[in-house]
Amino acid sequence: MDSRQRKLLSRPLFPLITAAMLPLTWPAPAPAAPPPADRAAVAIDRDGGTFVSWRRFGSDPAEAGFDVYRDGTLVSTQRGTSFFDAGAPPHARYSVVPAGVSARDAAPARTFADHLDIPLQIPEGGTTPSGETYTYSANDVSVGDLDADGQYEYVVKWDPSNSKDNSQPGYTGNAVVDAYEADGTRLWRIDLGRNIRAGAHYTQFQVYDYDGDGRDEVAMKTADGTVDGAGTPIGDAEADHRNADGFVLEGPEFLTVFDGATGAARHTTDFIPPRGDLADWGDDTGNRADRFLAATAQIGGRSALIEARGYYTRTVVTAWDFSDGTLQPLWTFDSDVAGEQYAGQGNHNLSVADVDEDGNDEIVYGAMALDDTGKALWNTGFGHGDALHVGDFAPDRPGQEVFKVDEDETQPGSWLADAATGEVLWQTAPAGDNGRGVAGDIWADNPGAEHWSAAEPELRDSAGNEIGPRPESMNFLVWWDGDTTRELLDDTHVDEYSPDGEQRVQDFEGVASNNGTKATPALSADLMGDWREEVVYRTTDSSALRVFSTTEPTDVSLPSLMEDRQYRQAVAWQNTAYNQPPHPSFDLASRAGR
Repeated sequence: MDSRQRKLLSRPLFPLITAAMLPLTWPAPAPAAPPPADRAAVAIDRDGGTFVSWRRFGSDPAEAGFDVYRDGTLVSTQRGTSFFDAGAPPHARYSVVPAGVSARDAAPARTFADHLDIPLQIPEGGTTPSGETYTYSANDVSVGDLDADGQYEYVVKWDPSNSKDNSQPGYTGNAVVDAYEADGTRLWRIDLGRNIRAGAHYTQFQVYDYDGDGRDEVAMKTADGTVDGAGTPIGDAEADHRNADGFVLEGPEFLTVFDGATGAARHTTDFIPPRGDLADWGDDTGNRADRFLAATAQIGGRSALIEARGYYTRTVVTAWDFSDGTLQPLWTFDSDVAGEQYAGQGNHNLSVADVDEDGNDEIVYGAMALDDTGKALWNTGFGHGDALHVGDFAPDRPGQEVFKVDEDETQPGSWLADAATGEVLWQTAPAGDNGRGVAGDIWADNPGAEHWSAAEPELRDSAGNEIGPRPESMNFLVWWDGDTTRELLDDTHVDEYSPDGEQRVQDFEGVASNNGTKATPALSADLMGDWREEVVYRTTDSSALRVFSTTEPTDVSLPSLMEDRQYRQAVAWQNTAYNQPPHPSFDLASRAGR
């Protein structure tokens, strides 16, 4: 009997039975940050009518129906969460309420044709001390209910055209972070200043409700000269800690929680760990010392901010509490203390999941995992990699799984492990720098998830068996059409997998992907409408965020994915370093009864 089974058997039986009896609800514990209480209905013009979809809540009775109103008149009652109103006039106004409930106070559906544009205010470019000019483009995006208005706001990181990888010398423009309402109203702008270098590995911003007041905060690493959304500088506004190569290798390092509605700094403290001796992180240039990751996890009944430094050699992870308005460390894991076997195991990303099903979240940090107590939970010892996925990929076995690709030519090219114990279920032959890999249910003819990577031409099932050719796409995933399998989201298009080759489902026009060859969207998540995911890009000129929502019909009706805590937290960490798609804690096909 493994540790997970012992924990399950030791729990009181009544809560487990109660949870099983409630239809269409997520497993306990309840999510720490539920989605806004709005049905988030959308009405999208299509040829021949209007497609309308809306949220189902986990608290809705399974038999609940929904009344759809067009211009104040009831036009349909639906058991599902989508409806095509054939013959509807363009730009009609819709609202959706549970059947029999007055529509008088219902929020109107967001109406658009093809896509929703959120206007942006592009920061002014500048010139570096070396005389290089730079401009800005919109980069990673996250969402949160920043002002408790029941709607998601959009938090945007602006990337200067001279942003750098940690290994590259040179000055960069300042990293800038904005918040916008869906109508384009800018709530605030934070300028991280000259002492935070711009690039994928420096600024990971978290948007989440850390103090439980119903409004999301924004947290990120700061430094001397950061200016908050109220125009107040943090630290010494005149300090310039950059060296002749543009690196910031000295000076104080801070961690700040900002008010979500105003952008004002609520509390700033010293970042843990400090950089100290650069050589402790693997080199003396700052390349490895300045590799940062961030996430959000449920720990001890609170939403904790996770901040991490280092993954090539030394690794330090700190969990922070903000429940009383001040940042306080809950625990710190340091591979220098825990043992050299934990050094060099991290990825360019991380994941958060309650892998041992005790109500608290673990941090899956590449080839190892940390318990919610900050102690090491398991370690495969397979080392560093670029891509990591955690979910219920093998629904015929208990618990969740971890799929990962590796870079070490002496270690497996890819592997699948039990997320609670680290037991390796299967692995592939060493392949050197295997830079891409994905896990997800993309093929209905095979139960559970499929797994593939750049190192092999085959697609594998959850037992590691070769079941067909892998897709060319090795990037993001999205629930887009009407079934429970996921589609392939790569660059600015969606494809459906087939053993005979990918079939194009949709091209997104007038937009650009982010992060170079990673070609990721600004964000992909279940933001509005039914349970399926939206895709957010920047327009090619960065004048707006462009949000696409599916208009494919479906008979699958599920609660919003954002009600699943693991999925919501994955949306929060999606912008971290090498962006990865979010996975819920459950197998969606099984949940839908497919």
